[in-house]
Amino acid sequence: MNEINFKDVDETVYSETLENGLRVFLLPKKDFNKTYAVFTTNYGSIDNTFVPIGEDQLTHVPDGIAHFLEHKMFEKEDGDVFFKFGEKGAFTNAFTSFTRTAYLFSSTSNVAENLETLLDFVQEPYFTEETVKKEKGIIGQEIRMYDDDADFRVYFGVIENMYHNHPVKIDIAGTVESIANIDKDLLYLCYNTFYHPSNMVLFVVGQLEPNEMIEQIRVNQARKSFEHVGTIERSFPEEPREVAIKERKLTFPVQIAKNLVGIKEDIGTLRGMEAVRHEMTADIALEAMFGTTSDNYLSLYNEGVIDDTFGYDYTLSDSFSFVMIGGDAVDPDLQAERIEKALFLAAEKGIDEADLELVKRKKIGQFLRALNSPEFIANQFSQYILEDASLFDLPEAIALITKEDVNQFIQSLAKKSQITKFQIVPE
Repeated sequence: MNEINFKDVDETVYSETLENGLRVFLLPKKDFNKTYAVFTTNYGSIDNTFVPIGEDQLTHVPDGIAHFLEHKMFEKEDGDVFFKFGEKGAFTNAFTSFTRTAYLFSSTSNVAENLETLLDFVQEPYFTEETVKKEKGIIGQEIRMYDDDADFRVYFGVIENMYHNHPVKIDIAGTVESIANIDKDLLYLCYNTFYHPSNMVLFVVGQLEPNEMIEQIRVNQARKSFEHVGTIERSFPEEPREVAIKERKLTFPVQIAKNLVGIKEDIGTLRGMEAVRHEMTADIALEAMFGTTSDNYLSLYNEGVIDDTFGYDYTLSDSFSFVMIGGDAVDPDLQAERIEKALFLAAEKGIDEADLELVKRKKIGQFLRALNSPEFIANQFSQYILEDASLFDLPEAIALITKEDVNQFIQSLAKKSQITKFQIVPE
């Protein structure tokens, strides 16, 4: 077992790659009452075209199948896994994103038993046509529920505006029509391809003894057999640099309009520390332009153009990246216009060095405070590891960011062809 020391944050992570390829990371935290574990596979909603294990041709599967598979993993022949965790005093959950699926539990007791349950239920699939049919109705209701959620609709609406072909434009849960084509054989096909231990990461943080826990995990994995697999081949369509749709409005039963400006980024593929540094550069640039202490935010707020729902978000992945800026708006067109004006002005004038240093200190402070949360550590560490990076490298990445980095990022966003807006307006 390897010992990795992160001096900037005074943390020591213990890691080991098992014979079956599973990467395990353990972070002892004696001052935490709760232990939090997350078992993550490098498989998300965008992975709908790939070469299945044992085959040599690309296969396209229905949209929403990764999310459908996540739901089905909790149902076993002998009952619902939620009850097993509940009997041992643990909370359990799961989520599917564009790029990964994660299963987790947190508990203050019976950690070894709950860890065993986590490993076993994720690695023992059980699908039947009857249970798959039942799940279609449940997920169909979930999809319709989100269709009635204005915040959800404006979020995916602006992504749909940005992308011509990339599957990121498709709702993570799919559509009622797409999930109708899912059967147990397709679920097993996706499971066998993407849920191999070599495509997964296990991270545990909290009250734990590293040597005891890694031995438990070794024993658990040794009693299971997995076929040897190579690198999973995934395929994504060609995507133009410019946005697909410049602007759209949707009439909806809301009291106040919602506005999101989307900026589509085209940066190729970034991995490891390079990706971390770019992500932190983006976060700092957006905070400097639109954070709650920025001149733009304060002037727009005082004028009533924005309220406290206003914010920004940056998403970076191997095959897509984008910025979103906006919130509720009395006049959504004015808000969108002012956002663009602020962006182009920042690209022209640049960010002040003193403002940059202030934002960098703020971001490092926020990060260090977040390390008090086992949920934050586990989920973020797992995400960065899948991108060949480490969560605990963030302070170093932030410290290395220069004014030139930030200004170059802002200038890369200030292109009309890559900007779109989506608005929800009251009926």
